[in-house]
This record gives sequence, structure tokens and C-alpha cells, in this order.
Amino acid sequence: MKDLTVTVIQADLKWENPKANLESFSKKISEVKESTDLIILPEMFNTGFTMDAIGNAEEMDGPTMGWMADQAYEQNAAVAGSLIIKEGRAYYNRFIWMHPGGMYQTYDKRHLFSLAGEQDHYTRGEERLKIKYKGWRICPMICYDLRFPVWTRNNGFYDLMIFVANWPDRRSYDWLTLLRSRAIENQSYVIGVNRVGTDNNGHRYNGDSCIIDPGWHQTIWHHEKTEIVHTTTLSASHLFDVRKKLPFLEDKDDYVIL
Repeated sequence: MKDLTVTVIQADLKWENPKANLESFSKKISEVKESTDLIILPEMFNTGFTMDAIGNAEEMDGPTMGWMADQAYEQNAAVAGSLIIKEGRAYYNRFIWMHPGGMYQTYDKRHLFSLAGEQDHYTRGEERLKIKYKGWRICPMICYDLRFPVWTRNNGFYDLMIFVANWPDRRSYDWLTLLRSRAIENQSYVIGVNRVGTDNNGHRYNGDSCIIDPGWHQTIWHHEKTEIVHTTTLSASHLFDVRKKLPFLEDKDDYVIL
């Protein structure tokens, strides 16, 4: 397991406009000068957080999946984020992890945001996903999942947990507090990638994308209010050191996440 270099893109999303959003992200990605292993985009990065699933869904062979595959190939890096996917008669808020070689893995959002009626438009996921990438075990989550520590619990499952989100600024304190809590309790790196700007429902987003240390109670990086492309390298040796010196995970209760 070697160090992992991660690029976070915090962006203002154009409402229900995949073409404009993909063009914007293409430009931002092309400006990444450092070599990177992983590029992370926000939740519903090609549309914004819309409840019009029928009008904005794509299938798994659709243009956004093709765009992700092209970007992963060109950058020789994994590209990750969520979008609306139609499968049969169901619609999902689906996290896509696109490997550089074109293979992909998926996670469907488990906790649908009832305050927005998300459960009326989307089908919830049933299983967590563990991605094995460059020696790291990575667990992706989507936005509202952050509030549910049983679902996000690290039972020896992961080294890095990722949350992609459209998390409004009125609850920024919750976002930052919960991200730090997930890192501390699970002795894992945690990355939160949120959007900025205002959507067509009038919800404002402060960004507050951040990268949290696995054990020393530090925020490695945090940015609010404006668009940004930021690259950070996560230390594998530091993660091992934290877990060796403070072996809290060994004292966890023994129960099973279904």
C-alpha cells in the first residue's frame, strides 16, 4: 500500500444541464498539473440535486458514463462521483467509480433524503461497496448517508471513506462536524466533496469540501464558498501509525451491518 494522491473538485453545478457541467469539469480536470490517482466530483455532478429523475436519468451506457471513462483513461486516474441512473423501471442516485481502464464499480445511495422527497423518486441501495485501488480499501457514500454512523461504521472494511454531496449551507456545521466524527471514530481518512452556488430550488451551497486526518483530529484541507480544484497526497504510513498507536478499532462491539 503506497501513498494515494487525490484531486477534489468543488464546483458550481448548472441546473439539469449535463452538457454544460461535463464541459466545465473537462476544463477543470485538464488544468490539473500534478499527477493524481483519483479525481472526485460532487453528488449528481452532471445535473445538480434534482428530483426530476425521469427527465434527467441516463442508462449505464449513457453519455456521462462514456465521459467518465474517457477522463479516467486520459488522466490515468480513477474518476468518481454520483449521477442519476435508470435501470429497468427504477431510478438510482448512483455513485460511479470509474477505473482508468474503463472498468467501473457502483454504489446506490442508501439513505434517501426525505426532506426533499428523494425516496419518492429514487430507489435506495442495499449494500455497501468496498473498492480496492492501489492497495487502498475505499468505501464511497453519498450525502445523507453521513448522518448514519451504523451504516458508515468501519468494521475493518476501509482505509478511506468518501462522501460526495449537495449539502446546503444552512447545515454546514453538521456537515463539518459529522465528517470529523466519521474520521475519528473509524480511524480512517475521510474526504467530503460538496458543491457551491445556488440551485433552482433556491438552496445555497457553501462547499466546505475537506480532507480529514484519520486520527490526530486534524483537518488536512478545507475550502468554502468558491470553486476549487485541489490535490493532496494521503500518507499510508501515517494511517498505519495511527492505528498502531491508538488501536481503538480492536475494541469495537461485535455486530453485523446487513
